[in-house]
Amino acid sequence: MAKRILVVEDNDLNRKLFCDVLKANGFEVVPVADGQNVLATAKRFAPDLVIMDIQLPNVSGIDLIAELKAKPDLAAVPVLAVTAYAGKGDEERIRDAGAADYLAKPVSIGPFMAAVRALLQD
Repeated sequence: MAKRILVVEDNDLNRKLFCDVLKANGFEVVPVADGQNVLATAKRFAPDLVIMDIQLPNVSGIDLIAELKAKPDLAAVPVLAVTAYAGKGDEERIRDAGAADYLAKPVSIGPFMAAVRALLQD
């Protein structure tokens, strides 16, 4: 059975790229453009991995990671944080919120898929 990945990304091009690459690699993917829909979609979709943009309109990806980790049914799902905003201390804050791994944009496909596969290993 294909692993399920929730892609949270407000940028249309990045969201399409991530989804296309993941689908081409055999994953089942659900995209979310608006951070306010993340928790409801995650509960419905039951992902094996969440790819989380940090800079989202209306809500911080860091807050969303913490909210996902606070839900008993979603707490064990690894989160791969992806952000263009990588200032001093950001990676630590992102990991403290519960992200299992972190990539800075622009993301290259090789490291992206390597991070995805590493987080999905059983």
